[in-house]
Amino acid sequence: MKFLLVGCFLAVLLTVFIMPAAAEGPGKPLIDFSAPGAAARIVSEGGNAGASAKIVDGKVLEVAIQPGPAGYPGIFIKPAGAAWDLSGFGHVEARVVNTGARKLSINLRVDNPGDWRVSPWNMEQLSLEPGASGTVSVIFGYSYDHKPGYALKPGAISGILIFTGKATEPLSFRVESLIAAGPVGEKPPADPKSIRTKPKNGFMLGTGISVDIAKQVDANGGVQALLTADQMLRIVFPAAKNEQWVSLKPAVGRWDLRDAFEVHVKVKNDGQTPLTPRVLVTSAEGATDKAAGGALAPGAEEEIVVRFAPAVTWKVISKSGNRSSPEGQNGTGTKFANDAAAAVRISATHDANGGDAVLLVQAIHTASPPAELPDWLGKRPPVEGDWVKTFDDEFDGTTIDQTKWNYYGPNFWDKTSHWSKDDVIVGDGVVKLRYEKKTGHHNDNPKEKQSAYAAGFLETYGKWVQRYGYFEARMKLPTAAGLWPTFWMVPDRGVAAGPHYKRQDTSNGGMEFDVMEHLTRWGPHRYNIAMHWDGYDKAHKQTGAEFNYVQADKDGFITCGLLWTPGSAIYYCNGNEVLRWEDPRISTVQADMMLTIPTGGWDNNALDDEQLPADFVIDYVRVWQRKDLASDIDGFKSAPPADK
Repeated sequence: MKFLLVGCFLAVLLTVFIMPAAAEGPGKPLIDFSAPGAAARIVSEGGNAGASAKIVDGKVLEVAIQPGPAGYPGIFIKPAGAAWDLSGFGHVEARVVNTGARKLSINLRVDNPGDWRVSPWNMEQLSLEPGASGTVSVIFGYSYDHKPGYALKPGAISGILIFTGKATEPLSFRVESLIAAGPVGEKPPADPKSIRTKPKNGFMLGTGISVDIAKQVDANGGVQALLTADQMLRIVFPAAKNEQWVSLKPAVGRWDLRDAFEVHVKVKNDGQTPLTPRVLVTSAEGATDKAAGGALAPGAEEEIVVRFAPAVTWKVISKSGNRSSPEGQNGTGTKFANDAAAAVRISATHDANGGDAVLLVQAIHTASPPAELPDWLGKRPPVEGDWVKTFDDEFDGTTIDQTKWNYYGPNFWDKTSHWSKDDVIVGDGVVKLRYEKKTGHHNDNPKEKQSAYAAGFLETYGKWVQRYGYFEARMKLPTAAGLWPTFWMVPDRGVAAGPHYKRQDTSNGGMEFDVMEHLTRWGPHRYNIAMHWDGYDKAHKQTGAEFNYVQADKDGFITCGLLWTPGSAIYYCNGNEVLRWEDPRISTVQADMMLTIPTGGWDNNALDDEQLPADFVIDYVRVWQRKDLASDIDGFKSAPPADK
């Protein structure tokens, strides 16, 4: 989880966004390179990377960076006084030129006072080829390709950072101007690719939906597509052996299918040649598996179901780096992103010697049927063996069982929130971890940091641990924007290991298991699974997949579990295997369990106070141990945590 804060920071390095050359009007220069004392306001950033800057002819700033270990070398520009007051403007922009010999990513970060790790800044990036120039613009309140971000206070800008990525060879760029411009309350320009359309009543075709065939239909391989009078899509596949398909897309942007788990396509063979239709849904990240219909005789009809969940379980490999690009073994998992569905692609196979084939697409709509659960779910692990239940909390009372759980603890992941026992609510057979706007001190302790948002928190640190076994929780996810509910596990080596950070170190055989990690921006059907090890700094490694799809049961709950055995970590949801990793590096250190609901994450929306309070609901937490894997380190611990 800690790594995700870094991952959020790194993610911007993978985006490419170039603003127009300049805003209307002259703007307000933030530094005059010809003014006395200008050089003193420019500070080299990047430590051993050797970033250096000099003003040339009183007109421009030349920046040179030598190879080195620093991740983000560049320059920091300070205001002439305590801060810039840019409350009369909408953005800050820098005009830059890549004066080096390799492609360069230039990042512009605009800061408010405070610890940068708490993210009191907005940031954007542009990518420049050698010799190219461009303008990177940060609109106040937006970051990462102009998504809503930290609510920057324009009247108190404490500094501006211009930097690039780690240098493996000499880099250089020139800053020609740095100005504030644009109107107060400026909004980002509409990027067609960023527009999202929710299908009306779930329908993309049919039931009165109008389709603009010129804008919404693409054809390949000599296929002819036309709309019938009642807005059905009639596709003629010629007698040819090349790839043939038709795509139906939104008129602009992408479809937002976050509320769906699958797409249904109703088709009819409207010709004289038998055919077999196939359908998949594409996105910028990747596509679903291809769903094949049956062999349709002339006049026959069928409804093809395209599920977002992959047909073949993710089998991941060891990986370190960008978490937005999970790596799996070939032929496992998919990278379909339901929040940015590009098109429904329809193809067909038929006898090339049999003449044209005709497919009538009568309707395309989304669906979210309730999950069908196996009988064993919640009663035993998913595999055979001599198992014993070792932990069980049904939350049947009115208070938390403090022999099992702490409701106070550290918060490394979200500096805007504090834990409060008042937001751990037990009743009606569940526990609710509430997230609400309520000012208070962390852990309800006046000596700890105060923040404006309160959240519930549960962990078994210092009270219960287990190495290996099957760990399962039944949960209902919140829907409010910006939340990050998670069921996860981290090492706990016990009191003898020393302070908290040593007990929970993911190095030396330890590992973080994120059994269910959800960002509410993804909608209710998608979540992340991850494993992190070798610390959270330079040696950090991780693997997993963030394109895991699940459908809630009839009561709105999902049931997620981890089967952890020597050299193996297999993840389940609603009784189905969803991800598997088999490797000698799988953790050998006992772990405790955590249930948390901070805000943020690496791919989330900003909080929306109007949607609060919101609850992460847990029906039960159950754990089993296989008898031959049990040891004296497992189970409940009577000694209190050393540093709480």
